[in-house]
Amino acid sequence: MNAAVILFGKNPAEFFPNARLRCAVFATKDSSLIIDMQDFRGDLFYLIDQAEKYILKNIHVGMRLDGLKRVDVPEIDRQAFREAIINAFCHRDYGKYDSVNIAIFKDRLEIRSPGLLYGDLTIERIRNENVSVRRNELIAEVFHDVHYVEKWGKGISLILAKEPNTEFKEVATLFITVFKRKTIQKTTEESPKEKWSEKWSETLSERQIEILEMIINNPRISRKELSQSVGINQSAIQKHLNTLKKKDIIKRTGPDRGGHWEVLE
Repeated sequence: MNAAVILFGKNPAEFFPNARLRCAVFATKDSSLIIDMQDFRGDLFYLIDQAEKYILKNIHVGMRLDGLKRVDVPEIDRQAFREAIINAFCHRDYGKYDSVNIAIFKDRLEIRSPGLLYGDLTIERIRNENVSVRRNELIAEVFHDVHYVEKWGKGISLILAKEPNTEFKEVATLFITVFKRKTIQKTTEESPKEKWSEKWSETLSERQIEILEMIINNPRISRKELSQSVGINQSAIQKHLNTLKKKDIIKRTGPDRGGHWEVLE
């Protein structure tokens, strides 16, 4: 019954608050500056699709020509990170009050799953042996029936075949899959955004810097969206926006609906 609710229920989070997905993009190699943050709730198939879409939206995607057809080429192989997403929801510990988390940093993508490896599996074994010990038998069986997973433990092999530099870690009570991003700025010279961030830290609060990073990432972001991402009410958001405008850091162009923000510095 529990597996059916999580897999097919209209609102699984009503019964299982931990059946959700949390995603965030960070401006640097650590979590000090958040650019975007979103939470998703729904059945597991919906959450898997949203995780894939969120990653594709927030990593670099190039292109190649296949004859006359354009083919998108993400900097991290799509099959590899989708397999890691599916594994996270299939094998996570649903007894832990936590969500599957997607964390996108400047240099890497992390897919974090509550619960350590199950049974007597170790990171060395999952890297070198095609074995799988399933914590959630019913969920794994349904995923196999819809061709999301194999019964033969090929998921890790697929990930490593597509992305050989993938790392697997166990930290606290989390199992983490780490993909290295390929289009990292290689120059040692600071980007304009990094220079601005250093300057802002001298005059702005952490909350104001966080709001500013979100505006840079999405100039059309609304006050309501800022409120939801930052976790404070809209009136508090407006006070921070007023401060940024008074300091001549941002300005609003166009109407409340249909307009956009401009960063002046």
